[in-house]
Amino acid sequence: MSRKFQFILRNIVLLDLQLATMILEKSVEPSTSIRSTGSRLDVEDHEVDLQGIASHPISIGAVGHTLNESQKQIILRRLNFEGLLSMDDLPIGATFMIEKIENLKIGESLEILNQALRDHNDDVNIPTQDLDLIQALVDQEFQSQQVTDFTPSVHGSEKSGDEKQIKKDSSTNSVSFIDLEFENYYHIIDWDLQVRLEAALIAYHSPYPEVRAVTDPYDDPSLPVETVRVYILGIVWTAIGAFINQFFAERQPSISLSSAVVQLFLYPSGILLSKILPNKSFKVWKYTFDLNPGPYNHKEQILATIFYSVSAGTSYVSYNIHVQKMERFYNNQWADFGYQTLLILSTNFLGFGFAGIMRKFAIYPIRSIWPTILPTLALNKALMQPERKENINGWTISRYAFFFSVFAFSFLYNWIPTYLFNALSYFNWITWISPDNFNLVAITGSLYGLGLNPIPTFDWNILNFNAALIFPFYSQLNQYIGSVIAFFTIIGIFWSNNNWSSYIPINTSSLYDQEGFVYDVKSIVNERSLFDQQKYEVVGPPYYSAANLVVYGSFFAIYPFAIVYEVFMNYQSMWKALKGLGKSLKNFRRSTYEGFDDPHTTMMRRYKEVPDWVFLIVLVVSIVLAILCVKLYPAETPVWGIFFAVAINFCFLIPLTAIYSTTGFQFGLNVLVELIVGYALPGNGLALNFIKAFGYNINGQAQNYISDQKMGHYLKIPPRSMFRCQMLSVFITSFIGLAVMNFQINNIEGYCDPLNKQKFRCPNSTVFYNASILWGVIGPKKVFGGIYPILEKCFLIGFLLSFPCILFKKYGPKKFTKYFQPTLIIGGMLIYAPYNLSYYTGGLYLSIAFMWYLKKYYLTWWEKYNFVLSGAMDAGVAFSAIIIFFAVQYNDKSISWWGNDVPFQGIEGGAGRRTILNATVDAPDGYFGLRKGHYP
Repeated sequence: MSRKFQFILRNIVLLDLQLATMILEKSVEPSTSIRSTGSRLDVEDHEVDLQGIASHPISIGAVGHTLNESQKQIILRRLNFEGLLSMDDLPIGATFMIEKIENLKIGESLEILNQALRDHNDDVNIPTQDLDLIQALVDQEFQSQQVTDFTPSVHGSEKSGDEKQIKKDSSTNSVSFIDLEFENYYHIIDWDLQVRLEAALIAYHSPYPEVRAVTDPYDDPSLPVETVRVYILGIVWTAIGAFINQFFAERQPSISLSSAVVQLFLYPSGILLSKILPNKSFKVWKYTFDLNPGPYNHKEQILATIFYSVSAGTSYVSYNIHVQKMERFYNNQWADFGYQTLLILSTNFLGFGFAGIMRKFAIYPIRSIWPTILPTLALNKALMQPERKENINGWTISRYAFFFSVFAFSFLYNWIPTYLFNALSYFNWITWISPDNFNLVAITGSLYGLGLNPIPTFDWNILNFNAALIFPFYSQLNQYIGSVIAFFTIIGIFWSNNNWSSYIPINTSSLYDQEGFVYDVKSIVNERSLFDQQKYEVVGPPYYSAANLVVYGSFFAIYPFAIVYEVFMNYQSMWKALKGLGKSLKNFRRSTYEGFDDPHTTMMRRYKEVPDWVFLIVLVVSIVLAILCVKLYPAETPVWGIFFAVAINFCFLIPLTAIYSTTGFQFGLNVLVELIVGYALPGNGLALNFIKAFGYNINGQAQNYISDQKMGHYLKIPPRSMFRCQMLSVFITSFIGLAVMNFQINNIEGYCDPLNKQKFRCPNSTVFYNASILWGVIGPKKVFGGIYPILEKCFLIGFLLSFPCILFKKYGPKKFTKYFQPTLIIGGMLIYAPYNLSYYTGGLYLSIAFMWYLKKYYLTWWEKYNFVLSGAMDAGVAFSAIIIFFAVQYNDKSISWWGNDVPFQGIEGGAGRRTILNATVDAPDGYFGLRKGHYP
């Protein structure tokens, strides 16, 4: 072989090696998998190739080439990745954000930050320290050059351990050197970097720590989503969930199989299907379906969860069916399965139609974070996304392992308060001192009192009654303040015998007659369930407990208050959305995304929307079913009542949804609807029940569907896929719910009895029934005209209260006004009859610990574990409760010993004195209330 040939061959080999090296280097270069267009408003600028970027480890040295090591560490700290045990394999989110931060320009970053200050200045869900930092960065724009002069060049070499970082004190304009390791990030330590970092969080992720904890700042549109696997899993688990949730809906307290819980089973089910389904495809018309399109992914998981989640909330009309069918209530035996079917389908799908219209108000606005869905998203992330090893305050356990550990603990522990040691559930230890002491039980009792107890329970199902680890701390605190105000108000009414309340138990949702017995609607109605004046003259009107008077007074106050206050405080965003809705109605081809440019909505532009006209069709079909319902059955309801329910929801749904989507607090239109219908159709409890179901359920179901759509929005699920899955899920859930309800009514002994040993006391249906008596059969004209005229004045009180609250919120000290939410304070007054403080006090402690302290001082730990903890505890309680019920409660195998008997001694067990005054002994002529012959 000649030297020349050897030389050529050697050069060829070297060239091949160089090319191979270049190809290898290119394959691990993150920029090849992270797309960039140079504009944050382009969809492609937010997209990645997950398969490409996850196929090999990316070290910290392979990203952010113009950033030095210390600056990358600052970014990781801000993204809460400072606990990573290795920098050789960065999380995808960290890789993506470092690349975007590096490419952002200072001018664009300042523009983003200034806009954020305008948009979120009064946003209670953004930590104050975050807003303060953004303001400080913007304020020091003119000093940026001075800071940059002292800061090591971003193009320079890596910093040594002895080098110092710069701190700029905004109050003194002095520069000092500090150790980065001990620096509080919320000081300005590198102006140029931090401006871009904070801007990138807003432009490519979210300004809310809660949202950043459970979502990704990128999307991969190539992942399969609406697969055959999703439909198999969705149908099976929707059937299971609909059964469980409806079965325990009327338990006190209720038990539900939440979306977060079902994910625990969807995940292994999805993995199993990906292994056993054949790799085949089939064609239906022009569509091709792949039975097994590769590994089961996080988008399939969340779509299957959304498919299920409709069953996580039982249909509101279950109360209608209980109240109409059951002998202890109206006993309308004509309400057969056909009537029930028309009723449940029309109400459920009517709410779905409204959900589509509400997208511009409740899904696309960035402020609508929907706290209730965050645990579901957190668990999805824990199950589906591989985690890098971290050490967070000494915790190295993965989310996945943490979930199953907590789940196992919750499952086993729940047997103790639920079955083995009931005193830990109703820990009414103060009443044990003297179980028959009337005053003591009325104030401190968990079952028949107001629940004033510093340590009321050790039962997670009660501790988490108000979603203690989900709703923001300010929401919990404002509601608790309201419940305490109501507590003292109830005491004042009860012990002063205001409106004859001393003759009635202090905290009951039932109505009572003039002799102190539970009111029976059948005693004042005819065979058509309509008001009978002659019977009424004999029996007299019903009367409320002190707690129920406060609850209804608060309801009447909150409607005018919430409308005036919320519309005034959010009029700009509401007006913008209304204009967008008007333009959509004029032009059906107009994109519903138009006018929203936050990163999540920008990523969603990749997917086709469901046109508004589709939701309108659903709305029309639902109204037709409702009309058939009242025309084919003796529902005693005029057709105009259906259109009234639709109209009132259209007016109120916007502010109510705005409150719910930001705070987690929800209240419906049921009381307002029953009041208006009671005036329009006096003496007709059936019509009130029917129209009330539509008036409330449109709102309740719409918000349920909207929250699911927001979940899909966060995870980038195609809207049309969500629509199809939700429609099918609603249909399945409706029929299973009906089957369960009828089974319970016909087969469970003592169902809805206040003393039911299995806790099936039907608190919701009882409230529904009693409301139909007072506001439907009796009617608000009689209530306001003679029985309780004070309640009418509560509307004016609520209206007038809104103005000082608006002025305080607008002009008061910001450190107090930011978290002042008066609508929630009034809402906290609604908890009583039949619930009480014992269901909220323990939750407040948990909220202080997790939603304030840990979130503020241990944010990294909180982001990783908080929502997973909540979902795991719920899962353990739900599944153990199901087993406990069928194993030892359905066929009673209770254990009688002190720990199970002591909570139910004396008055707390339903025996003994429950009122201050006895009607037959203490009341004039042996009865209390209005005098006979003077009934309104």
